[in-house]
Amino acid sequence: MPGYGTLAATEGPGLLSWDWAQQRLHRSRNFWLATAADGAPHLMPVWAVWLDGRLWFSSASGSRKARNLAAQPRCSLATEDPVEPVVVHGQAERATDRPQLLAVLAAENAKYGTEYGEEMIDPAANSVFALRPEWAFALDSTDFTGTPTRFTFG
Repeated sequence: MPGYGTLAATEGPGLLSWDWAQQRLHRSRNFWLATAADGAPHLMPVWAVWLDGRLWFSSASGSRKARNLAAQPRCSLATEDPVEPVVVHGQAERATDRPQLLAVLAAENAKYGTEYGEEMIDPAANSVFALRPEWAFALDSTDFTGTPTRFTFG
């Protein structure tokens, strides 16, 4: 599409702010996680929380997601909203720091109204991952040609 992401918006907000993107990362209930291993893509819905500049999500340690991330940590997480999407790309790291895991568990329980216990962060059964953005993409489809914004991180 001519001008996609390169021209200023003629009517609308123009490039989006990182604050705009973070608001959507905070409020998205569901996310799409894209992983790959052995050249085969794998797309699955997950819950995630935006905390301390990272997207945190978990999976059973033996799941396809966890096995793919162990073999190839590069992945993407996208919010569920196709009208105001935010897509985060980077490498997922398995979290092992207990105070950090407890903070993630508390944030997940608060966000989703759950009362999960520490079994959710038990590394013998579950893997908790932190995705620190390398780059992200956001779009407000009400101004489809004016708002596509790419964010890059250090």
